[in-house]
Amino acid sequence: MSEVYDCTNPEGLAAGIEAAAAAVRAGGVVVLPTDTVYGIGCDAFDATAVASVLAAKGRGREMPPPVLVPNQRTVDGLARAIPDYARHLIDAYWPGALTLVLECQPSLTWDLGETNGTVALRMPAHQIALALLGDAGPMAVTSANITGSPAATTVAEAQAMLGASVAVYLDGGPATSSVSSTILDCTGPTPVTLREGALSRREIDEAIDAAEREERERRAAADAPAPSATAEPPRPRSGPRIAGARRRR
Repeated sequence: MSEVYDCTNPEGLAAGIEAAAAAVRAGGVVVLPTDTVYGIGCDAFDATAVASVLAAKGRGREMPPPVLVPNQRTVDGLARAIPDYARHLIDAYWPGALTLVLECQPSLTWDLGETNGTVALRMPAHQIALALLGDAGPMAVTSANITGSPAATTVAEAQAMLGASVAVYLDGGPATSSVSSTILDCTGPTPVTLREGALSRREIDEAIDAAEREERERRAAADAPAPSATAEPPRPRSGPRIAGARRRR
């Protein structure tokens, strides 16, 4: 039977995070609030649990779930060949509603579906989501809904669609946004928009342009020659010159 925790108060939040993290570590599926819509997720490194998430949504392996991370440092452990512009976007918009598709580290033993050697990463700007990720580690998380239905913006909506396929529901109150994250393919020399969501392409391009301009200015300042040293002017006499002060021979 599914458990529901009211995470809008400190006691419920602590109990909910503990129960959800335990469920994730045991291979279970949980529902959690994010800064966009509610998500359904599991341990990203548990292939059976990932299959359960896809089955609960009625989704096939051709649509692998993104992976949510607790901090920016996690990115280098999960992805490789990260372009400079992707790092600029991470600095500008994480945590936030931006998902980046990057080349996956080949040493990772996970199965998210038909990813073609990539992984979609995001750091959500939500206290409850980050608390769970900090305890359970990276999670494969996708919108909490049956494929083809609107994404859940409340726990009640998620329960109505997903029912007992979820072990723990974390109730953080109504979602503050019903708009999904923007997804960018960052495996090439320039980002390609796969889905425009909370962030517009104009905002993305402006952030990249600003970061690249700052980088050029820093490099120019570092390469500029140091000012040449000038000769020290002669030191003035400390007092008035007295006539006849020089001894005559």
